[in-house]
Amino acid sequence: MQRTPRDVAVAKPGPSGPAAPAAAAPAAVTPQIQLIPASAEGALDAAEEAVDLLLDSGRAPGDVLVITTGEQHPWAVHELSFGEASYWAQHDAADDVFYTDAAMASRAAARPVVVVAVNGGPDSAAAEVLPLAHARAGALLIVCGDPQQINSVLGTGV
Repeated sequence: MQRTPRDVAVAKPGPSGPAAPAAAAPAAVTPQIQLIPASAEGALDAAEEAVDLLLDSGRAPGDVLVITTGEQHPWAVHELSFGEASYWAQHDAADDVFYTDAAMASRAAARPVVVVAVNGGPDSAAAEVLPLAHARAGALLIVCGDPQQINSVLGTGV
């Protein structure tokens, strides 16, 4: 299974080929996990930088879900000011990066890339959201935060 992340990365540029059926079966693919060490205060900035790099490398905005464990991302705060129906309609449209927090992450659908900013919140927030994020990530899970906390939650060295 060590080749899976490389195979998925190679399949990205040609989603119209045989990669499309494989993407429809996320249970068969284990997402690659990337850890970006950051303090709780810097985790949101690190997540923003990761999203920018993903978009700059050609990843479609609708492929990306960002989850925060502490304070909500400013985009989510702004969009929620228009009501939850409008906010979730944007999620369902899947044509842009979608930002949510740990409390609402279970409502979010799977996306090829999930970015988690471990930016504070209760200790239980990371413990609850990281396994969920791992399950929602089709190809790549990027976690920004304290490596020791993240490794203890995921149970592996990433």
